[in-house]
Amino acid sequence: MEQKELFKVAEVQLSYKPHFKAQERPKITSAKQAYDLLLANWDMELINFIEQAKMILLNRNNRVLGIINLSTGGGASTVMDARVIFTTALKATATSILVAHNHPSGNLRPSSEDIRLTEKLKLAGKLLEIEVHDHLIISENGYFSMAEEAMI
Repeated sequence: MEQKELFKVAEVQLSYKPHFKAQERPKITSAKQAYDLLLANWDMELINFIEQAKMILLNRNNRVLGIINLSTGGGASTVMDARVIFTTALKATATSILVAHNHPSGNLRPSSEDIRLTEKLKLAGKLLEIEVHDHLIISENGYFSMAEEAMI
């Protein structure tokens, strides 16, 4: 191998091509609005059966850039991987996010793992300058907002 080839580095090229106008997207200003949007985009056939996690990506004006399916688990848990969450947010140029998951049991109180994950996401978001607005626990009959309960 030639010496010159050792200095050639593979590069990633960036492009950003939104297929929408941000000002035409819904604006999220409350946990209730986020819950309504999530519920309208949730698989209602599974909400009482298995845990799923989703994320709402927001721009600087709290306009929705997209809703992402993060994971599908079993009846008692699902995984929310911080690396996947923030990789997705960075790629979508989101400046803030809301994460959510359902509790098939209908119990809306956060578990100790839910609280730990929220703190971890908040710290990672601070480092990356991506605000974590809320972590919602949802059911078909209501929601629990960690932001509204001053847990975030």
